[in-house]
Amino acid sequence: MPTEFLSCGDTALVVQFGETVDAETNRRVMGLDATIRRHAIPGIVETVPTFRSLMIHYDPRRTSREALVGEVEPLLADEGALDASFSRWTLPVCYGPEHAPDLEDVARRTGLSPERVIAVHSGVTYRVYMIGFLPGFPYMGDLPRELELPRREEPRTRVPAGSIAIATTQTVVYPCESPGGWHLIGRTPVPMFTLSREQPVLFRPGDEIRFKAVEAAEYDDIAARAAAGSFTLAPDREVSA
Repeated sequence: MPTEFLSCGDTALVVQFGETVDAETNRRVMGLDATIRRHAIPGIVETVPTFRSLMIHYDPRRTSREALVGEVEPLLADEGALDASFSRWTLPVCYGPEHAPDLEDVARRTGLSPERVIAVHSGVTYRVYMIGFLPGFPYMGDLPRELELPRREEPRTRVPAGSIAIATTQTVVYPCESPGGWHLIGRTPVPMFTLSREQPVLFRPGDEIRFKAVEAAEYDDIAARAAAGSFTLAPDREVSA
C-alpha cells in the first residue's frame, strides 16, 4: 500500500503507511517520527505514532497542510533515514495464581498446560507498537499463535495495575486500575507510569520487551521497593539506529 496523507480536522495530518499491524510498517512509523524530530520542522506541535500511521499535530498559524506535506514527503524518499533508536527491556512478571486469574482458562482454551502458556508467553521478544488507551499502556506484539484468543466476552470492571494480559495477536500491561476485556495471565510489580520519573512513561513505541517469570516473594520485594521509590528498572540495552 502506498503511503497516504490524510487530514484529521484542520490542525492534524496523518501519514498512513499501511492497513495491517506488522513490525515493518511500525518501523517506518517510528522512523518517520524520529526523522521529523531531528529536522525540527516549524509549526509542528506534537507527533503521535500508532500501529500503522503517524499523526502530526500542527499550528495552523505557522504552517498549513500543504506546506507540511511538502516538508514531510521528501523525508520518505530515503528509507535508510527511517530508523529510530530504541531500548531493550526485561520485565519481571509473576504468573502465580494470585496474579493470573485467567491463566487456567487460557490454558484450557488453547489446549496448553499453564506451565506451557507461561513458557510460550515469556519465550519471545515483543515490540511496543504504540502507547494508548491509558498513560503508559503499551500495546505489544506479536503474540505467538499458540496463545491467540479473542477478547473476553464479559470485560472486567476492575483490572489491577500491572496486570499482564493477552488478546488477539498482542499482549499489554495495564498501567493503572481500569476496566478491561483482555485475559489476565500475570502481573508485574514495575510501574508503567510514574509522574515522579523524569520520563513518566516507562516504555516507548519501538522498544523491545521480554518477560521474566519471578516467584511471588520476588514480586512482593520489587513492589515494596517500587512503592518506596527505591526501585528503578533500567533497560538492558540502548540501541541507536
